[in-house]
Amino acid sequence: MKQVTLGAIKREKTGKETAKKLRKQGMVPAIVYGPGIEPLPIAVKFSELESILHKYKGETLLFNLELANGESTKIQAVLKEYQIHPVTDKIIHLDFVAIKEGETITLDIPIEFTGRPVGLTRGGVLEILMHELTVECEPAKIPDKFHVDISELDVGDVLHVKDIPVPEGVKVVDDPEEPVVTIVAEEESGEAEAEEEETVE
Repeated sequence: MKQVTLGAIKREKTGKETAKKLRKQGMVPAIVYGPGIEPLPIAVKFSELESILHKYKGETLLFNLELANGESTKIQAVLKEYQIHPVTDKIIHLDFVAIKEGETITLDIPIEFTGRPVGLTRGGVLEILMHELTVECEPAKIPDKFHVDISELDVGDVLHVKDIPVPEGVKVVDDPEEPVVTIVAEEESGEAEAEEEETVE
């Protein structure tokens, strides 16, 4: 897993008004929490964060948060989730989970699909049902992403969670029988869409 450094400051005050002021200053409010530590309100530079997420788009990252508030403090953490503004699509809040070497952590790892399924040339339609897997592992064993080759999938084939190979020391939390990808016949896909429209109406 790639490591990146991100500067941060400790937030002395919290609340909506404080958050608004921080965003106007080009900062993003965030919170760091984890086993054995008190939740820590921080803020990071939006420009630095955006640059990192753009460069490593779709990868799981280990953040080295460097807090500078009179004294320098470093915290290793992973980005658990973030909130997006509904209009601007900008990140407006972040949740980091602090980690310690040797301790198990639970997080979602993205799935990257490669190859063109053979079933598409036979009138099939690709349906991706899961875009990430939830795993448990030590920080040093966190994978960047899962690479899944779907080029051999034919019409009617289903790839399940249990079919995705994972590195040693990584445990998948999701149901092994959960379908991840399937190739359905075009008429089946059309029928499903029609049923969905009827349900909405």
